[in-house]
Amino acid sequence: MKVFKFGGASVKDAAGVRNLTAILQTYKTEKLIVVVSAMGKTTNALERLTDAFYFQTANLASILEEIKKFHFSIARDLFAESKHPFFDELHNTFVELDWAIDGTPQHSYDQEYDQIVSLGEVLATKIISAYLNEQGINTKWWDVRDFICTDNTFREGKVDWTLTEDKIRTFLLPFFDYASEQVILLQGFLGVTSENFTTTLGREGSDYTAAIMAYCTDAESVTIWKDVPGVLNADPKWFDETKLIDHLSYQDAIELAYYGATVIHPKTIKPLQNKNIPLYVRSFLNPAEKGTLISNQQSALPVPCFIFKVKQILISISPKDFSFIVEENMSAIFRLFASHGVRINTMQNSAISFSLCIDDNERKIPDLVKALQEDYRVLYNDALELITIRYYDQATIDRVCIGKKILLEVKSRYTVQLVVKDL
Repeated sequence: MKVFKFGGASVKDAAGVRNLTAILQTYKTEKLIVVVSAMGKTTNALERLTDAFYFQTANLASILEEIKKFHFSIARDLFAESKHPFFDELHNTFVELDWAIDGTPQHSYDQEYDQIVSLGEVLATKIISAYLNEQGINTKWWDVRDFICTDNTFREGKVDWTLTEDKIRTFLLPFFDYASEQVILLQGFLGVTSENFTTTLGREGSDYTAAIMAYCTDAESVTIWKDVPGVLNADPKWFDETKLIDHLSYQDAIELAYYGATVIHPKTIKPLQNKNIPLYVRSFLNPAEKGTLISNQQSALPVPCFIFKVKQILISISPKDFSFIVEENMSAIFRLFASHGVRINTMQNSAISFSLCIDDNERKIPDLVKALQEDYRVLYNDALELITIRYYDQATIDRVCIGKKILLEVKSRYTVQLVVKDL
């Protein structure tokens, strides 16, 4: 059994759905678990819908109509018959979205977010499942929330691995033995609490869903289908010339994902490493190409890897009485960052200050700074960039710092992180 994951870019339109179908048709002898993300930029649109609902703004109806038009346009392209029975199912799925934004918010922003944004994956998989079956690929649509169980940490659900594995092994795995379907189609990104509320696993978390399914089924491999040839040593948005990395060790893949490489979700690698399940990153545009293999084979990368993160804030924290920053201070500071849901991208401490680089977030950062200011002096710079280089040398540092001023530099044996601003 293999696990495939297709991201939003791969199914952004009807042509993408047909391409996915063509790829699956080349695996007709395989049993497949296929995980799919929301179509195109649907998650972004649903995030705007969440804001409009939660803050009760006037553009709620127009955003909803935009989302409906997008999905019905794809469905009409795929199903030529205007009275195809699938359109009733699509209408019914949108009723769920109508219910989610009916009235006024009853829960926290993060909880409302998960109930609304999760419908993107449901819509995508409903459309794709119906089309696959029409094209002769026997497909079982299944709600992944029947399997992946999490705690109540909305937007960053923590998986209950024991319960999740038990459900997958009890209900999903035996299905392949007695059913005729070749493909089980699941939504990425989603989980469910014990109270039956939907959770999400973190932005771009569909990769993680694929890893969870592979771990719990002892899959032969996982393949993530992307719009790039594989794992590149830099994002093509930032570099005109990039190089394909044929092979990555689990360790390097974890490091790159942790530092912000967008090709793989940070939580994806560990479950696969635990069971030595290989991960392939391949191009859905050129499916015959081998792409990148990620496995337990250790090998240094042949070229430096560059990761850029923009919209960064550098916060410098120091005690009001100019005393030393000691373990007690750092413990209290970390607790504040955790309680406000803010992830630290890099950090450095001196005798009387502690500096941290974080993503800018207009909802979280003001409250965090206010909480820090109760006990500490807080200075910060915004509109910065964080540059991470894996397997760096001085020439690579000089190359990326042209026209930049370095505000913070953190080096280890293989990795350097630079917080910079434009001169």
